[in-house]
Amino acid sequence: MNSQSKKMELLGSVSVPKALLAMGIPTMIGMLVNAFYNLVDAYFVGGLGESQMGAISVVYPLGQVVVGLGLLFGNGAASYISRLLGRGDKENANKVASTALYSSVSVGAVIIILSMVFLQPILKLLGATDSILPYATIYAGIYIISCIFNVFNVTMNNIVTSEGAAKTTMCALLTGAVLNIALDPLFIYVFDLGVAGAAIATAISQVVSTCVYLTYILRKKSVFHFRIKDCTYSKEIMSEIFKIGIPTLVFQILTSLSISLINNAAGDYGDSAIAGMGVVTRLISMGSLSVFGFIKGFQPIAGYSYGAKKFDRLREAIKTSVLWSTAFCVIFGVILALLPTAIVSQFTKGDAEMIRIGAASLRANGITIILFGFYTVYSSLFLALGKGKEGFILGACRQGICFIPVILFLPMVWGLNGILYAQPIADVLSAIITVFMAIPLHKKLNEMQKQILQ
Repeated sequence: MNSQSKKMELLGSVSVPKALLAMGIPTMIGMLVNAFYNLVDAYFVGGLGESQMGAISVVYPLGQVVVGLGLLFGNGAASYISRLLGRGDKENANKVASTALYSSVSVGAVIIILSMVFLQPILKLLGATDSILPYATIYAGIYIISCIFNVFNVTMNNIVTSEGAAKTTMCALLTGAVLNIALDPLFIYVFDLGVAGAAIATAISQVVSTCVYLTYILRKKSVFHFRIKDCTYSKEIMSEIFKIGIPTLVFQILTSLSISLINNAAGDYGDSAIAGMGVVTRLISMGSLSVFGFIKGFQPIAGYSYGAKKFDRLREAIKTSVLWSTAFCVIFGVILALLPTAIVSQFTKGDAEMIRIGAASLRANGITIILFGFYTVYSSLFLALGKGKEGFILGACRQGICFIPVILFLPMVWGLNGILYAQPIADVLSAIITVFMAIPLHKKLNEMQKQILQ
């Protein structure tokens, strides 16, 4: 059996727990290490001072918006590709993959150029104070340009996972992350480049990850060919990509907006508050990205099963994914809730105010992140099934529909505590909404299965 046939077997017939482990664990490890090197960035930059730490916290959401373009085309295409492969339509799946890859890189280049032209106004809008702005400008000037490689990587990440090659995704993420961890202290301290060194290390790691994916393509390991002539901008293909990709992009924009709102609100309490909340954001991202990585493995299985009308397999995949992701979130959350001060203190030279603010927020987030696995499985499930409207609503809850009103209102009546507890409150509200959206979905799946059996 060739490698391409093994990939299709993994998506369609291997036992669900085995398929989830084979698909989810490699992407989870890759995303976990990817998140870890974000923490390493914060750790080494934190040794430079609170303003430098605040700088990378301010730039972070801008980079997430640019990378969101990779998710727009990559995640949108991945959902459709999995369903097409489930129906046995490899020809159209190949067209979708090529269209997504070349489109994401082209649009990403335009957005990056615009971001560099208006860089300083954007950084101020994202919460950069006068003391943070010089460092943020230096860091962003290098980091944002290198995001073109990250756009390519994120798009390929989704496409490669959708065809069942999760180990390739893990290899690309792992290689880049390990290299970045090794290069950070070298460029920041040995070469004495400060925040510019952190950005250079990240840029190099992204280039290396791109090389891993290019090797995968050039060695013809993929189900797809990725040829420009296969790009097809038909109404059907673009609508399928956008109906899933746009909710994903909106989710990414809302994530960036939520971080910016936190930075702006925390700015009233000084650079220590911005730095403290920046550390919390990266720590929580380490857990959330790990879950996202695992769910990346769940999505193609769900989409393939739905396309092939294997509803028993789909339900088993949902149940197992909720159980496993929630177990991970409980373990991760307990660690954060029990050791917040010890963890946050690793990211500063001894700023007591930064530690106090960061620890209080981390403790609360550690408690409510136990709900994240349940929420993420269903927000991803709707997109995997091609239900863009439902996926958009649920995906927008945690960082948008629930979070934005809370972060805008709560600090006015509760001061700094309103900033610290905004995300935990939004997490609880999002989980409640998820329950009410999951119930009718399961009823619909039961009805579809009954129609097949009749």
